[in-house]
Amino acid sequence: MAVVAAAATAFVLAAVPADAAPPGDTSPPTKDFVVEVLSSPPDQVSGDDARVSIRVPDVVKMKQVQVTLDGEVITDLFTPDPDDGRRLEGVITGLELGDNELVVSRNRPGNGRMSTTVTLTNHPITGPIFSGPQQQPFQCSTTGHRGNAELGPILDDDCSMETVVSFKYRTTGGSWADYDPDTARPDDMATTTTMDGDTVDYIVRWERGTINRFIYSIAVLSPDAQELDTPDLSAWNERLIYYFQGGVGIGHYQGNPSGSRMLYEHGLSLGYAIAYSTGTKTGEHYNLQVGGETAVMVKDRFVSAYDDPDYTVGVGGSGGGIQQYVYAQNHPGLIDAGVPQYSYPDMITQTIHIGDCELLERWMDLNVLQGNARWTDWALRSAIEGLNATDAVDNQAAALQPYLPRGATECMNAWRGLSPLTLNPNFGTAPGISGPDQVSTEWTHYGDAINVYGTAEDGFAARTWDNVGVQYGLQALLDGTITTDEFVALNATAGGWKNEPDMVQEGCPFIPELCTSPDNVDVWSVRNQTFDLSNPTAVAPRTEADPDAIEAAYQSGLVNHGDIEIPMIDWRNYLERELDMHNSHQSFAARQRLLDWDGDASNQIIWFTDVADVGGDRFDQTPLAFEVIDEWMRNIEANPNAGVAGNKPSRAVDSCFDTNGELIYAGADAWSGILDDGAAGVCTQQFPTYTTSRIVAGGPITGDVFKCVLQPFAQAIADGVYGDVTFTDEQLAVLSATFPDGVCDYAQGDARRPADL
Repeated sequence: MAVVAAAATAFVLAAVPADAAPPGDTSPPTKDFVVEVLSSPPDQVSGDDARVSIRVPDVVKMKQVQVTLDGEVITDLFTPDPDDGRRLEGVITGLELGDNELVVSRNRPGNGRMSTTVTLTNHPITGPIFSGPQQQPFQCSTTGHRGNAELGPILDDDCSMETVVSFKYRTTGGSWADYDPDTARPDDMATTTTMDGDTVDYIVRWERGTINRFIYSIAVLSPDAQELDTPDLSAWNERLIYYFQGGVGIGHYQGNPSGSRMLYEHGLSLGYAIAYSTGTKTGEHYNLQVGGETAVMVKDRFVSAYDDPDYTVGVGGSGGGIQQYVYAQNHPGLIDAGVPQYSYPDMITQTIHIGDCELLERWMDLNVLQGNARWTDWALRSAIEGLNATDAVDNQAAALQPYLPRGATECMNAWRGLSPLTLNPNFGTAPGISGPDQVSTEWTHYGDAINVYGTAEDGFAARTWDNVGVQYGLQALLDGTITTDEFVALNATAGGWKNEPDMVQEGCPFIPELCTSPDNVDVWSVRNQTFDLSNPTAVAPRTEADPDAIEAAYQSGLVNHGDIEIPMIDWRNYLERELDMHNSHQSFAARQRLLDWDGDASNQIIWFTDVADVGGDRFDQTPLAFEVIDEWMRNIEANPNAGVAGNKPSRAVDSCFDTNGELIYAGADAWSGILDDGAAGVCTQQFPTYTTSRIVAGGPITGDVFKCVLQPFAQAIADGVYGDVTFTDEQLAVLSATFPDGVCDYAQGDARRPADL
C-alpha cells in the first residue's frame, strides 16, 4: 500500500514542475508555482467555478504574484492562507464551457519572469463529464419525491429545478422544523455540542437543487447567520461527510431523495457538513461511472461554494458501501476515508453468483416436486449455494411453495427477483414512464450502463454473466455431501439464462398482479432460463458472456480490483441468521482484493456487531467508526510521512462487538482462519461466515472471476480435481456433453481480466 502523504488531498495535483518538492515533503518548491485545483480534477470542473490553491516559491514576493484567466487578470480573487504565508487560495467564477487557461506568474519586468499554466475544463452542471451520452428515457422525479427535498417544479428537459436554500432547526422533541431567521427564536429549539466543543443553536443551512440531472443536497450547521448567499461556517468542524445511499436500481429515473441522509442528524450535530445526491443512490441506478461522476460534481459544488474540508469521509450501507470502495479506487481524493456499512467489494461481481440462485433453486425444487425429499434439507441446499440456509426463518414465498418445509435459503429470501432485474429487458420500470417508453426501454443493469459494456450483436447491451465450465456443487461432491449422480444431474440441467431478445416478461411473484392464476407462478424465472421443462433430463446449455463486456467492466473501474489506499472501517451488523442479503464474507472478499493488488490491506479494518434476535434491534457502531476515523486522519495530518498504516490509532483494529455495541475482542488475529490457515480467531468463532455458489464450485473468495479459464474435462480428472471420486462411463458421457469445452480452472483467474489489473 502506497504511503498517503496528507490527510486531505486535492483531486489532482496540477501543473507541478519537475523540481517541485516530492509528495510528503511540505517544504515549498524552490523555483516555480504549484497550482492545485481543490474542488475537482482540472479537466472535470463543473458549474462554472473552481477553488484553486497556489503555492508561491520563496524566490517570489507575494505582491509579485499575478493570476490571469484567459488573459484577464483575476489576482484579486486570491487571498493569503492565514495558516500558511506562502499559499494563496481563491474561487474562480464565470468559467466558460470548455477549456479555460489559468496562468500564475511573477509579475516582474526583465528576465526574472516565471509562470505556470493550468487548463480548467468546465462542463455543464447538467452533465455529463466523462460518462458518455446521457441515458434516455430519463424520468424526472415525481412531485412527491421532489417534495422530500422540498423542491419545486421541473424547469427543463434535464429535470433541472431551481436551487433552494432554506433553514431547519432541531426541536427538543427530536424532529426537524422550518426556521425563519426573521422571527423570534423558537422555544423548542435544541442546542448541540460539536466535536470541537462548541455548544450552538441547532440550526441547519440546507441547500438543494440538481447536479448531473440528479437531486443533490448540502447541509451544514448555521447558528450565527442565515444568509441565502453566504454560508455561515462558524460551527462547521471543517470535515465533510458524503452520504452514499444503497438499494438496487437500473436507471431511467431522477430519484427519490432520503430525508434522513440529506439531514444526517448525527453528523450535523457534531458539526460535519453533509453532502448527498440521488445520483449516488444505487436504488436509482447502478451505473457507478455516472455515480462517480455525480459525486465528483457534488464535491466540486461543496468545495467551490463552501470551503475545502480538512477531509471528506464517506458513509453508507450496501450499495453505499460499494460506492466508497469503487470511488476510492476510481477517483482518488474524492473521499479521504470511508465507513462502508454492510458492504460488498462492488456490484457487478455480485451478479456472478447471484445469477446462479434461481438456476440452483429450480433444480432442487423440481427434485422435491418429483418426490425427492432429500432436497428439503436446508443444510444440503447451503452446501450447493454456499450462502446460508435455515429452518428458523420463514420462506417469504411459502404460499407459492407449499411443497417445502418451514425454512428458506438466502437465495430465496434475499435475492429472489434480482437476476430478472439485472438480466431481463422487460422487467423494470420507472415512475411515470409512458407506455411506448416502457416497451422500448431495455430494463437491465447492462442497459443502464451500456456506455460501459457496449452493444452486443443482438442490439442489446453486452453482458458479463457467464457460467460455462462452472461445476456446481464441486466441494459438496468432494466432501461426500452429494452423490456422483446428483453432481452429474445438477450440472447437466442447471442451464443458464437466455439471451435478452429471447426473454419474456416475468410471472408471479415478480409481477404480483399475475398471482391470481396458478399458471403464472414462476418463482425461478424458468421461462427465461435455457432449461427445458418439457425435457427436464436433457443437457441445458450454459450462458457465455461477451468477453469485451468483461474487459470493459474491469477497465472502467466497475470492478473493485483493490487499488484503494485510504482508511476504511468496514462495519456491519451480523445478519446471517436472518438470511439477509448482506452476507458477512463480503468484507473479507474486499480485503483479499486489497491483498491481491499489492499484498497490503492495512488500510482496511473489519468490525462486526451482533444482533440478538432475527429482526431484533441493531446497534449502530457508525458513531464510533467516525471517532476512530477522525483520530486516524488527524494522525495522518500530523505525521504524513508515516502513511496510513503508521498512523493507525489503537482502536483502528479488527474487532467484534456484542448486541449492545460492547467490545468482545479486538486484535490483528480477530478474524484469523478466514483468509489464512490459522486457528479460528475469537471473532471468527463468534460470527460464522458462509460462501457462494462459485466459491463452493472451486472459485476464490474474492468472487471476481466472470469467465473462468477452461481445462479439458479429462485433464481435470488426471490432475485430481475430483480427488477419490470416480464416475461411471455413463456419467462421464453426460459430463462431457455438459462441459464440451472443459471445466473451470480457477487457479488461472479470469480469462478476460486485463493483464495490467
